[in-house]
Amino acid sequence: MSVYWGGGLIALTLFRLVLAAFIPLAPDEAYYRIWALAPAAGYFDHPPMVAVWVRLGMALAGDTAEGVRLMGPLSALLGTLLVVHAAYCWLQQQGTQEQAYKGAIRAGALLNGTLAIGLGTLVMTPDTPLLLFMALMLWALVRACVGQQRSMWLVVGLAAGLGFDSKYTALLPVAGLVVWLLVTKDGRKWLITPWPWLAGCVAAICVSPVIWWNAHHAWASFLKQGGRVGDWQPARVLTFMGELLGGQVGLASPLVFVFFVAGSGLLWKKRDSFSLLLLCMVALPMAVFVQHALGARVQANWPVVLYPTAALAAARVTWPWWKGASFFGVGLAGIVCVQAAFTPFRLSPHMDITLRQMGGWPEFAHVIATVVPQGAPLVADEYGLASELAFYAPGRTVVGVEPRWKLFNLSHPACGGEAYLVLSHRRQGPPDVRFFDVLGTLPDQSRSRGGIVADSYSLFHVRLRCPVAGQMDDAVYLPAGRR
Repeated sequence: MSVYWGGGLIALTLFRLVLAAFIPLAPDEAYYRIWALAPAAGYFDHPPMVAVWVRLGMALAGDTAEGVRLMGPLSALLGTLLVVHAAYCWLQQQGTQEQAYKGAIRAGALLNGTLAIGLGTLVMTPDTPLLLFMALMLWALVRACVGQQRSMWLVVGLAAGLGFDSKYTALLPVAGLVVWLLVTKDGRKWLITPWPWLAGCVAAICVSPVIWWNAHHAWASFLKQGGRVGDWQPARVLTFMGELLGGQVGLASPLVFVFFVAGSGLLWKKRDSFSLLLLCMVALPMAVFVQHALGARVQANWPVVLYPTAALAAARVTWPWWKGASFFGVGLAGIVCVQAAFTPFRLSPHMDITLRQMGGWPEFAHVIATVVPQGAPLVADEYGLASELAFYAPGRTVVGVEPRWKLFNLSHPACGGEAYLVLSHRRQGPPDVRFFDVLGTLPDQSRSRGGIVADSYSLFHVRLRCPVAGQMDDAVYLPAGRR
């Protein structure tokens, strides 16, 4: 990588790290922070790798927004380098060194031109470690299948297993790899060697803690994610298909999306051994997403698992405007990040997702802690709201009340304790009588940024009720940590 592009990547990473410190945590990020403070081999929503990422970042940068997000920009940096080197090693076998070099830079630039990478480096999600391990798997596959370094299959297995520990969608490109091994001549040649089988063993070892956790928690995480397979609303097929296409145009950024499609087309046109491998790793997951969209919504971030592979395929697309496509995507991500950090544009919460998700949390939590009597616990029955209060409310005990908290190894509050329930106006109805006796009310409070209200909340003085004598199974004390 030249000094020019290497310096640009480092500068982009530093810019992301700086912004990460200024932007308040989104509710899901605050929730993953709770995961990091309550380590486990699995959680209701996802596998545990995002909690490991947050824990590593907090160990280096403290219990701060910067600490929660630290591994995002660093993961994107390392993942980019892996994709660049993978593209170089692959293209070097097919052309000149100069062509390979240009293609490698193109792959890295296009990957960073996606909004999924640009925003995903600043908002910690399970996709953050997932993308790194998908990049690692591609790098190892190039070294194994193109460079004939057979031992790299062990790294393939490691990356596949750790990708599964990040997000279950990692199974889809891995399934594409298995299809290639079974149906192509070159793939079957590998199957008569021990290396793919050893890779499978390494992957199985990596995923075994997640399977063990699910087995001891009624398969909660597998059922939650796998239960979406049964969704079926055929009357909304056109809506769901439009959302799938629109989501990918948006998250890839429009111009980069065109390169991704063109790169996938070249895989089919070339159809050499490694091109077929990449094609299987793209086509099978996309077929699954399209099939799912025939009867249910495909979340826009699900196909992000394919972006490293799509960027590698796009390395061979030599259109001269690839730089503009990349810079356009980086610019779009930058506008969103600057809006989240500094609010240069006054938009309503319906138009500004950064306001809805991130706006005003520190100030709101401070106001809540001020108006509620000193020492009284705060309660929330939304996991995101409870997690935000646990992070931002200074010196307050916070109780989360929701069935998902049963799966956490955290202490439960006793019956009959008094607290103050914070309830978003977006939630319909009064406090849940299964959990609370209402003793009184306090004035409503708003969460805002730059004078624009993101949401409003009711405050109720409540007594905690227990369906089982002695403790509330659905409630836990959330760890406050240190900031």
